[in-house]
Amino acid sequence: MRSFVNKRAAELKPSGIRKFFDIVSEMEGAISLGVGEPDFVTPWSIRDAAIRSVKRGLTQYTGNRGLPELRKNICRYLSQRFSVPADPAHTIVTVGASEAIDLTLRAICDEGDEILVPEPCYVSYAPSVTLAGGTPAAVHCVADNDFVLTPEQIESAVTPRTKALILAYPNNPTGAIMTAEQLKAIIPVIKKHDLLVISDEIYAELTYVGKHVSIASFDDMAERTVVISGFSKAFAMTGWRVGFVCAPAEIDEAMFKIHQYTIMCAPRVSQHAANAALTEGFSDGFAVVDEMRDEYARRGRFLANAFNSMGLKCFMPKGAFYVFPSVATTGMTGEEFANALLRSQKVAVVPGSAFGDAGLYHVRCSYATSMSQLSEAIDRISAFLKEIK
Repeated sequence: MRSFVNKRAAELKPSGIRKFFDIVSEMEGAISLGVGEPDFVTPWSIRDAAIRSVKRGLTQYTGNRGLPELRKNICRYLSQRFSVPADPAHTIVTVGASEAIDLTLRAICDEGDEILVPEPCYVSYAPSVTLAGGTPAAVHCVADNDFVLTPEQIESAVTPRTKALILAYPNNPTGAIMTAEQLKAIIPVIKKHDLLVISDEIYAELTYVGKHVSIASFDDMAERTVVISGFSKAFAMTGWRVGFVCAPAEIDEAMFKIHQYTIMCAPRVSQHAANAALTEGFSDGFAVVDEMRDEYARRGRFLANAFNSMGLKCFMPKGAFYVFPSVATTGMTGEEFANALLRSQKVAVVPGSAFGDAGLYHVRCSYATSMSQLSEAIDRISAFLKEIK
């Protein structure tokens, strides 16, 4: 019998992160620094809003785009917090930022279109481009330049088939950010080659150095930028699966049709929770978000300093909740290091190659866990390094 599996899907590599999650889940006494999930509980006021919506019987579908009040608040939030112009009429509430990424790529990719994907990067970008019929084109960002994307790198990667650039800062897995000056520097190249920018800003609130700057806030950039974000990271709402995307009208129309046919709408209870998160944030200046951000920053400094003191060169994170130390001095690749560390000390880290070839000699460690767990993990990693000397 012939194979009925789509060729693109068949040729996709399994996620380099999930393999380690599966092993750790069955390993007694293991410490996982692999999960990119806040260890904070969703604030009670947000949970309570969801409970009240269910008690009121608000369990039906919403409109395809999402609750009108939520979309208005999302646009108000983007405007007030990040100076991003957004229109509720061109905003879609999605099933996490992940659906928004998929929608965007399926809406813009024709067969063979190239999408620039700066690496190291979130594991889903390149596979999502492939599944949408496009071709991911890696752009290697380096630690010596704080993992910042430069105009020269874009220029050298562009071909006549290049259609868009994925921009993801604060960055997973490196913890890098791009300042207003650095973003301003790449805009002329983007305009020169008439590129669309897909700006994944899911970690925007978790910026430790200054304030997050969106490329969509610059003159003439909102019309060529798709802004993607959500509530998972900043509001500790990963399991609620609610995100959003704001796009130029033509792209939004195409995305909306795909969303209608494939998803219909994001879960109503999650939308009520997300609306409560923003409503409360407007009233208290997003105090809860600020508290979580400050705690992440403290953990990030601890972890980066610890790795550097052990001789594993580590970029000091400026956002998100990951560090990305180099393990090159051990003579191992990131995957070899991660496997050996897991066997020896029951500490799970993610091989940097899961985030692209640029991460071959790195590992990613999430510090979205308690300081006691982080301290124990560092002690075990230190013991491991002594073993392999």
